[in-house]
Amino acid sequence: MTANSSPAASVGGNARATILNVDDTEAARYAKSRSLRHAGFDVADAVSGRDALAQMEARRPALVLLDVRLPDIDGIEVCRQIKQRWPTTMVLQTSATFTSAADRARGLEGGADSYLIQPIDPDELVAAVRALLRLHDAESSTRQLNETLERRIEERTRALHQANVRLLEQIAQRERAEAVLVQSQKMEAIGQLTGTMAHDFNNILASMVGYIHLVQRMAGDAKISALLDKALAAAERGKQLTLRLLAFSRSNDLVTGPTDVRTLLLGMRDWLRQAVESAIALDIAVQEGGELVAVTDANQLELALLNLVLNAKDAMPAGGSIHIDARARELGEADGDLPAGAYVVITVADTGVGMPAEVLAKAFDPFFTTKPVGRGTGLGLAQVANVARLSRGGARLASEPGQGTQVSLWLAAGSGAALGALAEREMPLNLAGRGERILVVDDEPDIRRTMAELLRGNGYEVLSAAEGGAALTAYADFNPQVVLLDLGLPGMSGIEVARRLRALQPELPIVFVSGHAERELLWTAVPGVRLLRKPFQSEGLYAEVRRCLDDSAGAAGD
Repeated sequence: MTANSSPAASVGGNARATILNVDDTEAARYAKSRSLRHAGFDVADAVSGRDALAQMEARRPALVLLDVRLPDIDGIEVCRQIKQRWPTTMVLQTSATFTSAADRARGLEGGADSYLIQPIDPDELVAAVRALLRLHDAESSTRQLNETLERRIEERTRALHQANVRLLEQIAQRERAEAVLVQSQKMEAIGQLTGTMAHDFNNILASMVGYIHLVQRMAGDAKISALLDKALAAAERGKQLTLRLLAFSRSNDLVTGPTDVRTLLLGMRDWLRQAVESAIALDIAVQEGGELVAVTDANQLELALLNLVLNAKDAMPAGGSIHIDARARELGEADGDLPAGAYVVITVADTGVGMPAEVLAKAFDPFFTTKPVGRGTGLGLAQVANVARLSRGGARLASEPGQGTQVSLWLAAGSGAALGALAEREMPLNLAGRGERILVVDDEPDIRRTMAELLRGNGYEVLSAAEGGAALTAYADFNPQVVLLDLGLPGMSGIEVARRLRALQPELPIVFVSGHAERELLWTAVPGVRLLRKPFQSEGLYAEVRRCLDDSAGAAGD
């Protein structure tokens, strides 16, 4: 067998094995090198311990044939250093001097993998080297397998960790989505409950206001009239409260129109002061002179301002101050999401704890809150931003920890002329009736009775009905010129009654009397209908009826 074809001369079957032969005796070194080269191995010679270590550094042999007795460094010490620096290298210790069992044990204890006594039979030497190289090859394969397994385990562990992280993120996202859904359902239920309560409260107020007007008509004492005026003012405050409750419960888009911000803010002054603690000072500064009209929904704007004031109060547990400022602003060019144009800017600033940047970035997000469980819904600032956006403007938020918070609502400016025209259009000059026939339909006996008495006292002929079927029968017998119709009737709804009446008389003026309906939605269901909100003042009732009759007469004349 030639050196190139000998399988024993390779490590792992893919490279010729290099043997380092270390011996200071030339004859012994030559004999061992000759036998190994003849067996197909690459052999390098070294004559001292230092030479052997240098050769190790340069060649990295698979096996070292190492004599124990060397001129500079003891062979056992050389073996120790080799095993320390190149632990996978096999060491075959040889000696012609140290031949006892104790010597062999000392060599093996020093780290040698095998020990032979010189002179060595060439076949035994080759066989020993081959055996050690097979062991070296097996250890190398085992190490490679272990490394591969460790790498695969590490990769699999990393993949499992990444999958676990993704799973945890998905679980967290699902929990957040479920929490948002639950919160949304809670808010929807609260909104429905609030709307129902506001509707019932409006009916109670409407009955009270109606009776107050009837008593006021009969009262001849100025003191009694003054007291009744105070009762009407209290009822008006109750009406504003129900409007705010309805603004909270309403889920549809804002119904915008020209709103006098100066009047709105000054009208809220006492209400807002009642909403904060006594340790908190609240002041309102409104620009003097000039128009301060915004195109917005007054009820939703009031709710937004209340949300901002309550947030400011919560940010000042030890007390502080809230400053509300309103003034006209003009943008010469677009600023972010705000186009150029005229605005009314309402700013609410507090001296509270402020917000860090990470909270500030999410403050307008729905359901985001830093308040304890049960203290906040995360919808307050979201509602504020929505009001500003649907008022063709935007919301700006500035805050730093310990420096307080400032929220500015930019609302598109409206026209004072349009506001004046709206007010003028809402009050006809002559409110008295001239015997016209009015049909009143309401399931609340007190409201039905007071409306009928007020209209009769103002010069009208009135017939009333408590539900839809009776209303249709009354229409056929009475042929009314105007129908005042409650929206929430038992059985047949007010909208269905209106549609049937319109089928009988397409031009019939119909006024829905409701505390929570939206004019645009009613118009969609029954085109051309009007809306009178409960509770109403007697002048409002007379004005709505007179407007219907005058418009109907004008249309007939055309």
